[in-house]
Amino acid sequence: MSQNNSIAAELIDFSTKQPDSAADNKDGSNTLVQDLELEQQVQDDLQKNLDATQLYLGEIGFSPLLSAEEEVYFSRKSLKGCAKSRNRMIESNLRLVVKIARRYNNRGLALLDLIEEGNLGLIRAVEKFDPERGFRFSTYATWWIRQTIERAIMNQTRTIRLPIHVVKELNVYLRTARELAHKLDHEPTAEEIATKLDIPSSDVSRMLKLNEKITSVDTPLGGDNDKALLDVLADDDNVGPDYKVQNEDISNSVVKWLNELNTKQREVLARRFGLLGYEPSTLEDVGAEIGLTRERVRQIQVEALKRLRDLLASEGLSVEALFRSDS
Repeated sequence: MSQNNSIAAELIDFSTKQPDSAADNKDGSNTLVQDLELEQQVQDDLQKNLDATQLYLGEIGFSPLLSAEEEVYFSRKSLKGCAKSRNRMIESNLRLVVKIARRYNNRGLALLDLIEEGNLGLIRAVEKFDPERGFRFSTYATWWIRQTIERAIMNQTRTIRLPIHVVKELNVYLRTARELAHKLDHEPTAEEIATKLDIPSSDVSRMLKLNEKITSVDTPLGGDNDKALLDVLADDDNVGPDYKVQNEDISNSVVKWLNELNTKQREVLARRFGLLGYEPSTLEDVGAEIGLTRERVRQIQVEALKRLRDLLASEGLSVEALFRSDS
């Protein structure tokens, strides 16, 4: 599915080339036939992708949502190793994955690919969710789903077009790497990927080097503009009512986490990152407002974030995803 864009790019590139010799002109009719065949292949692939997407959406529409009480019941049983409860948690939240994946559409991956990546995050969320924390599962799962989708976009969106067969092979390695990362709780080595695929590790290392350029959301996309990958990721300001409700849940959770800090730590983070009604401020501005030096404010911020990091780590969340600052 994800090869559709690559096939289309090959078609555009191939069809715009000018013949360099008389021999090229002589073979023009063959080239035209190849162009038409390739164009038909692209159309067929796109139609298959559309049909598969509609089929999938129709299937998951029959999965009933869980109430808060049912979430607690099934998640407790899932943590104890009940496969049926685990599957029930997953199946009941597949529509959440689709809602989130749609916001990342047209970012370089087909919708079904985005959904598949999001489902990996959903599975991870089910495995890590602790119902005793008091949060709704959808709030917790949203972070995992977004993380896996955004990582897939960063890994598979590239500035230099690779041959189709290379992209297909590389995607196999990258997807295997992500699956292993979920199971092993660390980024897998080339040897671990090679063992999983039963191929030489040298082949894996060679292919993964093609992906090393795309390592950060700040990586330029190239072309005539100066946009970075971060500029084309989902716009969190353009969201539907369902996501706004989830954001409200997350905001309430942030307040709950902040209450675990002492008064000074809570005030510093609130002023620095625009929480609890404050506007985001620099270290200097916060220091001036509460009568402390810039360095002391920085120290308190470090202490507070360390405390929050420990709290969130137990829930599989990242403090960096919650608190970002440019200064």
